[in-house]
Amino acid sequence: MSLPLDCEIGQTCFIEDYVDQDPAQGAQRDFACGINSRDGHRGTDFALLSFDAMARGVDVLAAAPGTVLRTRDGMPDDRLMRGVTSENACGNAALIDHGDGWQVMYCHMKRDSVVVEPGDPVARGDVLGQVGLSGQTNHPHVHITVYKDGALVDPFRPEAQDSCGEPGETLFTDPPPYTKTGLITAGFADHVPSFDDVRSGAARLDEARKDAPLVVYAYAGHAEHGDLLTLSAQGPQGAVFEHKIVLKAPQVATMRAFGKKAPPEGWPTGTYLGEALLTRQGKVIAHRFAHVTVSR
Repeated sequence: MSLPLDCEIGQTCFIEDYVDQDPAQGAQRDFACGINSRDGHRGTDFALLSFDAMARGVDVLAAAPGTVLRTRDGMPDDRLMRGVTSENACGNAALIDHGDGWQVMYCHMKRDSVVVEPGDPVARGDVLGQVGLSGQTNHPHVHITVYKDGALVDPFRPEAQDSCGEPGETLFTDPPPYTKTGLITAGFADHVPSFDDVRSGAARLDEARKDAPLVVYAYAGHAEHGDLLTLSAQGPQGAVFEHKIVLKAPQVATMRAFGKKAPPEGWPTGTYLGEALLTRQGKVIAHRFAHVTVSR
């Protein structure tokens, strides 16, 4: 397999979540026994770093030669996931048969971007569509699920499912680098929250008052000394703040937050986008979006 989208890992995209290798409900671990997965996640997420990049267009590419089996197009790019069900959670998609029992599903493509049809042959690197926001997702990425004879396969640990260990052979011709560091969550709050409230989810705001502070927080796991965490927020009138934090001697679990008080006239009403970006020596290793609406 080659990369399933036209981007550079660590610069314009990154791997956000891997296949969940922990069969227990309510728990998750990636193929290397790390934290970079979600409970029950059945694929690999290659994520973009901005909604602007999605708007400009980033191609989803066939990871290997094959034949198109099924496609879906026309679902809206809607981070609120209105109208999404278990039947269409993959969003705009293409299922490619790569031969010898191997199939790959490519999910969450941009509406009206799918350029292949059932029966079309594809070569490695051919464009299937563009990265979007359709189906069950609130951030731009392509989710791929690999199957062998109908069974789920983790392309980073193809020899076994429901197990993890040291990184080894993968299905990729040029395997993307792995780091155990990850951002577990990010969100908006109206004050600097406690670690317990961040971990439990109690800190997260979906709606904020016009006169309350706007704070973006991020919860990281296995960060290293010298990693750079950038917390930022944008609103209806542009940038609200951007704050860079060099992590020094971080713990296994680290929480940081930054914000601003409301201006005298209050925040403009509308939707605000928060971001937490974690880099190491100039390479992106983790990124999370957050959203809040100021309505009163």
